[in-house]
Amino acid sequence: MVEAIQAQLLQIGGVELNVQQAGTGQPLVMLHGLASNLTAMQPEIDRLSQFFRVIALDSRGHGRSQRPAAYTLQDHVDDVIGVMDALGLGTVYLMGSSMGSYIAQGVATQQPARVAKLVLITPKARGKTSSVARFLVAHAAELEGLTPEEVQAFLMNGIFAPSTPAAVRSALAEAAQQQAAAGLMLTPEENLAANRALEGFDFTPLLPQVTARTLVISGRFDPLNPVEDGQEIARLIPGAQFEVLEHSGHIPNLEEPEQLHGLIEDFLKA
Repeated sequence: MVEAIQAQLLQIGGVELNVQQAGTGQPLVMLHGLASNLTAMQPEIDRLSQFFRVIALDSRGHGRSQRPAAYTLQDHVDDVIGVMDALGLGTVYLMGSSMGSYIAQGVATQQPARVAKLVLITPKARGKTSSVARFLVAHAAELEGLTPEEVQAFLMNGIFAPSTPAAVRSALAEAAQQQAAAGLMLTPEENLAANRALEGFDFTPLLPQVTARTLVISGRFDPLNPVEDGQEIARLIPGAQFEVLEHSGHIPNLEEPEQLHGLIEDFLKA
């Protein structure tokens, strides 16, 4: 049985961060994607907290954490290290999806001795802009004249694999409505700040220094961080394991949850 979730606000780097913990044992820190929050990882929290002490956080600018007007990817990295310090976590397992995978790479390259295992889901190692911003620019002609809500709907529909069922797409849209009702969606200004934090980073020179056992997972039809981005990371991290989910786009925990969770669980428990 999963232990009750414990939620707390931690003051890290001058910003209040929302942190939730569940389970016992080896600490596993979990990091969400851009414009999302820790609730998007609830299926993973529920499953993995049966075996590990899961620590999930809302990144600054997201969810129930404080939302500064401006911040950087390095701030995100420092926040994770600060949470680890505040909770007395020496060595952790670290898992991140999309933006969370960028943050995780920053932690694993800057403090390699503190990351024993690393899971990177739909990742990339470098970018001039956020992947969402790149996607929207590529589809600018189709988006012309649309409202912000219509642009968001286009994005949410476009990041799935072509074969992803309508029910899964509808579930994400319904979840977005629930997030908005709960006050967890970002304003346009907050969304811009979140995207700007991901501009101009490149971990490729540092990835060979990663000492963690590493699992990299890409979606075959991911339009944001394609398979080639995951392959690049797996080539650069010594001994990394690379897996492709053949029926996923950018949201494999909705598109192929059992396959994704099985890969992660097997890797972390090995």
